[in-house]
Amino acid sequence: MSEWESDLVVLVSDKNMEWTVQGLLSRPSALGIRSITSAIYVHPERDPGCLRNGHTFLRSMSFHFAHAIVMFDHLGSGREQQTRELLEREVTEQLASAGWGDRAVAVVPSPELEVWIWSDSPEVDRCLGWLHKQPDLRTWLREQGMWTSEADKPADPKAATELSLRRVKKPRSSSLYKQIAESVSFQRCTDPAFRRFLRTLQSWFPPE
Repeated sequence: MSEWESDLVVLVSDKNMEWTVQGLLSRPSALGIRSITSAIYVHPERDPGCLRNGHTFLRSMSFHFAHAIVMFDHLGSGREQQTRELLEREVTEQLASAGWGDRAVAVVPSPELEVWIWSDSPEVDRCLGWLHKQPDLRTWLREQGMWTSEADKPADPKAATELSLRRVKKPRSSSLYKQIAESVSFQRCTDPAFRRFLRTLQSWFPPE
């Protein structure tokens, strides 16, 4: 029997991130991990709160959870002039000092969580209400100046997401993020923060 009450606690900066993580963790076999127990908390001070005192928020939970992840957007953190990697390292070190040792990490999508949405999966088009539409979603975004032909993703992923939804009159909601996380192939997402998230889970919770 494990010494921990639960496998993983995740501290996130907003509801969209909460629902995204819920959707991701609901697919353990697709993530390449065993089934785990988890809890997700939203920091009331959003991105800056996760950055400045995520370790304080989670301090007492180190006795109850085997591992922890703090996740927040680079854009909106108040430290955009510094790299994503530096912020991840700083928060990970704070977590270590707050009782987590090597059992916790920070993951910082850059510029924002929406960068995880824009893979080349047709599920993205379906979830955003663009399946079978002409022109297709990527062509339309290029026509709007949101996506250059040589880029893998829109320059402003969040703005591209919001504009795409407005065009088809589909409401933006946290459940939409969960729907995408539950359906899009993880193998198609090459974002460095997502790969860090995935590698971390796989090292902590390998398949049984």
